[in-house]
Amino acid sequence: MNSRQIQEALEEEMLSPRASYARRSQGRAREESECDIRTCYQRDIDRIIHSKAFRRLKHKTQVFLSPEGDHYRTRLTHTLEVVRISRTIARGIRLNEDLAEAIAFGHDLGHTPFGHAGERALCEILKNEGGFEHNEQSLRVVDVLEQGGRGLNLTEEVKNGILCHTGKTLPKTQEGKIVRISDRIAYINHDIDDAIRAGILKDEDIPEKYYKTLGAKHGERINTLVLDMIEESKKKGDITLSAHISDVFNAFREFMYESVYLNMRAKSEESKVFGIINGIFEHYNKNPDNLPPEYRRIIEKDGQKRAVSDYISGMTDNYAVFMYEKLYIPEAWQVR
Repeated sequence: MNSRQIQEALEEEMLSPRASYARRSQGRAREESECDIRTCYQRDIDRIIHSKAFRRLKHKTQVFLSPEGDHYRTRLTHTLEVVRISRTIARGIRLNEDLAEAIAFGHDLGHTPFGHAGERALCEILKNEGGFEHNEQSLRVVDVLEQGGRGLNLTEEVKNGILCHTGKTLPKTQEGKIVRISDRIAYINHDIDDAIRAGILKDEDIPEKYYKTLGAKHGERINTLVLDMIEESKKKGDITLSAHISDVFNAFREFMYESVYLNMRAKSEESKVFGIINGIFEHYNKNPDNLPPEYRRIIEKDGQKRAVSDYISGMTDNYAVFMYEKLYIPEAWQVR
């Protein structure tokens, strides 16, 4: 047996019966020969990490637009936190860590520049074209946009986990469900840190009941949620938090939406985001020949507006600002 086959055999020997075994994967849309060393999910991890979309995550906003300082989360650091939380939980329940990791690495590849503000802007622009959702765009990135239009040809389990990490439809695999909850564990906890750093919140603003149940520090809260999820999932045979922890965590999430995500101070720059994205969109929608060749090819199959939105959603924050200046600001006035 080669290295991959040994690993596949060990998975079926050591992992839970509820795990997604690499040898039993539903496969890829385009059939390929197997790697001698890596399982199919390990190959997916490598394909995502080496993609252009993954590299761009380091220059995309998580929550706070153009923050001052070096320690705010970006879309990339958020992704890395989701990866680590997902792997820890998968290990604790004896599920497939590689599958959980692959889904976590790919779950936010379709996010726009400027975080959720950018997503809302594109959704408004495309409201008559089916809207825009970052999870659907993440699947589109790995299935259609990467590799010059060929996509990454990922396994069905990874693609399903990416698509269903948010929204109404639950993932088909236990590992996908882990990432879905790990995403929330990561962003709620790190967004508290960033909100306090930005002066949106103070420690004393956070109701004591959340700290009492989940913990007062970032690491304590994650530890509470991860341990609870491992133990409760073992008992229930499905990925879940205990009723009490789930209730507190959901209430904490609502508090964060009211106090941070919908906070007028945190959202004060959003109108400018819409102006930038709408301006870029209008230009390329009127001048589709100015799109890069790989996006012009999309027009025939998926329509002009979808091609333009694909181009814009892939931009980093800095590149979107640069492009807006290039299109609309006289050169003598541009910031150098």
